[in-house]
Amino acid sequence: MALIALCPTLPRAESMTPASSIVWQRSDNMTTLVSSLDVWLDAQTDWPRRDAAPRVRLVSLWEATARQGGTASFQRGRLRGLYDPDRSEILLTRPWNPRTAEDVAVLLHELTHHRQAPHHWYCPAAQELPAYRLQEKWLSEQGPSLDVNWVAVVLDAGCTPRDIHPE
Repeated sequence: MALIALCPTLPRAESMTPASSIVWQRSDNMTTLVSSLDVWLDAQTDWPRRDAAPRVRLVSLWEATARQGGTASFQRGRLRGLYDPDRSEILLTRPWNPRTAEDVAVLLHELTHHRQAPHHWYCPAAQELPAYRLQEKWLSEQGPSLDVNWVAVVLDAGCTPRDIHPE
């Protein structure tokens, strides 16, 4: 009995898995998955849901890299996804698994960009910091952590020119 008194337990509500993690894990198609992530984003951000959901496609790394073009900034490592605001389209690079929290977090990041698209940004990289913060928050609720170069994200989000040399 003394051992029980010395080892406090979490209240029932705190020990349960968050509802958002249950919903995304049970999604049986992309529409349901996007909808469950939109519900989470509705509660976490002031950017409203757009009238139309973005088109989501799984593509090769080659196709995503070709579409990325000049919008690349601090992106390091393998390109995992991108949002094309002109087409309202999210491209997720294969392999991508809807049952893996890290892969679903990439979709959530790109859905954030879909919500950000109608708003003015000083430069495209300024959108990355809030998108990564939301991705990190969602992922931390699922268990894993996000591996991001925060210094690079913050520097790029400042929209200042790099490598300036006097003439």
